[in-house]
Amino acid sequence: MTESGTRTPEPFTAHTTDEQIADLRSRLLATRWPDAPDRADWSLGADTSYLRELVGYWAHDFSWPEQEHALAALPRFTMPVDGHNVHFVHARAAEGSPDPLPLILTHGWPDSFWRYSKVIPLLTDPGRHGGDPADAFDVVVPDLPGFGFSERPHHALNAVQVSTLWAALMEILGYPRFGAVGGDIGSNVSRFLALDFPQRVVAVHRMDAGFPTVDPSAIDLTPEERHWIAGAAAWSAEEGAYAAMHRTKPQTAATALNDSPAGLAAWIVEKLRAWSDCGGDVESAFTRDEILTTVTIYWMTSTIGSSMRMYRANAQIDAAQLRRRIEVPSGYSLFAGDIVRPPHAWLHRMSNTVYISEPDRGGHFAPFEQPELYAAELRRFFRPYRRGPN
Repeated sequence: MTESGTRTPEPFTAHTTDEQIADLRSRLLATRWPDAPDRADWSLGADTSYLRELVGYWAHDFSWPEQEHALAALPRFTMPVDGHNVHFVHARAAEGSPDPLPLILTHGWPDSFWRYSKVIPLLTDPGRHGGDPADAFDVVVPDLPGFGFSERPHHALNAVQVSTLWAALMEILGYPRFGAVGGDIGSNVSRFLALDFPQRVVAVHRMDAGFPTVDPSAIDLTPEERHWIAGAAAWSAEEGAYAAMHRTKPQTAATALNDSPAGLAAWIVEKLRAWSDCGGDVESAFTRDEILTTVTIYWMTSTIGSSMRMYRANAQIDAAQLRRRIEVPSGYSLFAGDIVRPPHAWLHRMSNTVYISEPDRGGHFAPFEQPELYAAELRRFFRPYRRGPN
């Protein structure tokens, strides 16, 4: 607080102790591995043989202090916002950038501000990375409450409540007008920013449209929409057990995953592989150090339980809220390797859709998998919305 009571961001640097690192290593070395059927590979979930290698690397070769130091190069802050202590990156456009547009980018699960760590410099200083300096942004990347280095709330917040929190954060940072960006849970948060703060959000960019929320018999759907809804239901039945656990009994899983780093890695790495554009080889999308950085953030902050509880909070959002149509100009980048990609008809039905792109590379974590391609998508979409007071 300043003397006048105005909230001001406090610079943030994480400091992991030697004792925390030693505890992690001892737990990794003491892992009691399950048996695995012959040739199961990833068909039954996380591949035990791969995890053994990854955990061995985590225990003996991975340097968390080195990764912690690299993340500290980003301008990171914490600040109380409406009773919640929020951790965020606030990276301003390169000096001399003409009329930078403020953006707030919201991540999903199982990640944190880490999702956007590669793309931030491409957005703030495009001229240095082969782009047009006129496309520069001021970038704000918060950790969702209960994720990463943001405070774990006593009661999980849903996407509607987080959108209100983000609107307050942007106001405090001096941005009355801004663009909203997100994927996964962050897509829903960005959606509600556009719905509930249309006078402040100049445009919204999303990587998905969430899961379908209508009864297929209730409205006149196109054949493509019906096919998508059926496909989403099939995907949920085959791949959605994690989400059902998060929505219904998150504390059961949290007890195990918060105690076992190998279990935590299994829970997260299986999704990094399944949802990225990696052709089945997770290390073609992420290096081992990158994989273990996001897993270690969850471990060191003890946020796996609080992150899962947000699924339960989101499941309790009133259905009428999910049927609202966005009137703010909306753009979508549907990456080829992402999951449950919506048809264009649905995007136009649910929002004032002015931009749809289908990049042929990248998956659910495209900002990390393909940062240059993702940055180009944001530059292109937001270009018409830079005029006027921000």
